[in-house]
Amino acid sequence: MTTAQSPEHSKRSPFVIVEDASLLYQGEQGVLALEHFDLSIMQGEFSAVVGPSGCGKSTLMKLISGLSRPTAGRVVVGDAEVKAPLKNVGMAFQNPALLPWRTALENLLLPLQVVRPHRGRFRVQRARYVEQARMLLTKVGLAGVENRYPWELSGGMQQRASICRALIHEPKMLLLDEPFGALDAFTREELWCILRDLWAAQRFNVILVTHDLREAAFLADTVYVMSRSPGRMLVRREIDLPRPRPLELTYSMAFTDIVHELREHIGAIRKPLGIGTPAEAAP
Repeated sequence: MTTAQSPEHSKRSPFVIVEDASLLYQGEQGVLALEHFDLSIMQGEFSAVVGPSGCGKSTLMKLISGLSRPTAGRVVVGDAEVKAPLKNVGMAFQNPALLPWRTALENLLLPLQVVRPHRGRFRVQRARYVEQARMLLTKVGLAGVENRYPWELSGGMQQRASICRALIHEPKMLLLDEPFGALDAFTREELWCILRDLWAAQRFNVILVTHDLREAAFLADTVYVMSRSPGRMLVRREIDLPRPRPLELTYSMAFTDIVHELREHIGAIRKPLGIGTPAEAAP
């Protein structure tokens, strides 16, 4: 794996460690999704994971969240090895998955009703939690939609509400799996800026899985490039662009160079299986 660490990175302590992890999905023949996978993410880091389709990006998220266990190796979050689904994690996906029978506000309150220690306090402190949810909706530009149902919201509004729901219980880590992939370009960039500002204000850990290299370069401190299946970590690229990052930065030469570099890594991964190239040449 190619890596280059900044002095600031070396001073911080790891928050997520994936150590020599492999995952074999059992079946008639078995599918090796990840192989000898290593990853170290620092406390408070905004990380992005990119790679070709089917390389195991979503599988990696399942390992880190505890939804799946590695066949070999281990995963550590905080100071503890992950052996069960983590409670203090927020998750958002490409499909907002808001419950259609709940209003936007009621969807936000759901984690507080099921996640410890909030669920034990919810009835007594409901007014405080409702105010917290309203404030979060306001931060993402959804003030006034608290009583609307998901089908009354645009796709971008639903995704904002989904991210709010993932953050309402103040998790230490936010896992995002292609959260903006189904949105138009303008809405996607608007949500980049919203996520940027939420992270800057609280500095929780973020791991973003995306196919959008511009998105990865704009939001992340560090971009990790995976090989094709079985997934391995190939490149760790620190994004040394100053923060806060305005959207105009995406039109700069420095930003474009980073995106092109990431694209070259992805292209190199895909090239061995291109037309006219023998499959045996694949790494």
